[in-house]
Amino acid sequence: KLPLTVEEIMNFGESNRELFIKSSTYSIIPITVTEMGLTISWIFSSDPKSISFSVVFQESEDTPLDQCKVLIPMTRCNSHKETIRGQVKVRNSGIYTLIFDNTFSRFISKRVFYHLAVERPIIYDGSDFP
Repeated sequence: KLPLTVEEIMNFGESNRELFIKSSTYSIIPITVTEMGLTISWIFSSDPKSISFSVVFQESEDTPLDQCKVLIPMTRCNSHKETIRGQVKVRNSGIYTLIFDNTFSRFISKRVFYHLAVERPIIYDGSDFP
C-alpha cells in the first residue's frame, strides 16, 4: 500500500517510480482527493510479463471495500509489450485507488514502472477579454 495525496503526485516530477509485486499478491496506490474536477492520469509498464490493473473509488476509508465503486474493472494488461496509459476524472472527493494485481501469477514476481500526474481544469473567466 502506497498512499499518496494530490500534492505529492503534483511534485512527482518526470521520473518513473517502481513497484515490486511478488507472485500471488497485489499492490495498491490509494490517492486521497478533496478537489473535484481534477484528472488523475497514469502511465505504466511491467517486467516480465503482464499485470492486471483496476481503479476503484472509495468515499472514505471507512467505506467497506464491497461498497467501493469500480471505475475501471480488473483488466489483464500486456504492459510488458506496450506502455499502458489512462486517466480518470475526479467527480467526487474521496480515495481513488489504483490496483496492480499479480495474484494470477503463481511463481513470477513483477516490477511495475509507473508515472502519475494530476491536472487541474483550466477555467476561463474571460478576464483578458477587452
